Amino acid sequence: MDDQERSAWDRDEIAEGLLALKHALRLRRPGPYQLQAAITALHVQGADTGVTDWPQIAHVYGVLAGMAPSPVVALNHAAAVGFAAGPELGPEMLAPLLGQRALARYQPLHATHADLLRRTGDAAGAAEAYRRAIALTTNEVERAELRRRLHSL
Repeated sequence: MDDQERSAWDRDEIAEGLLALKHALRLRRPGPYQLQAAITALHVQGADTGVTDWPQIAHVYGVLAGMAPSPVVALNHAAAVGFAAGPELGPEMLAPLLGQRALARYQPLHATHADLLRRTGDAAGAAEAYRRAIALTTNEVERAELRRRLHSL
């Protein structure tokens, strides 16, 4: 999200989505899709990532994790907490996921782990996690970005 050119985003589409979310929230029966839409709304409303309401995003992910638990929601929750409360908490939250055999080849888990470790100052741990993410990436654009981040350590 940090590197996205927000001025290129279609503001009319965003406004339409925000209006749909507003109508859905008036029903006062939030479900997983409404919570996911609320998270997206929190991401897109700021002019840049510096004004993203990470505490609110982390809170909504926590609610979503209780409503529709999944490894992906837990991963995103850990990343959001890492931005909201400091990167030190993120790796702690990822530890159970990193131990799950079913997620051993899930590239976003390793890329997120690498980013959180980098932000804590653990360059060696981040480098190892970036190398794992690079090995699991099939997308050349993602691979190039992960390599760039690895080399910036």
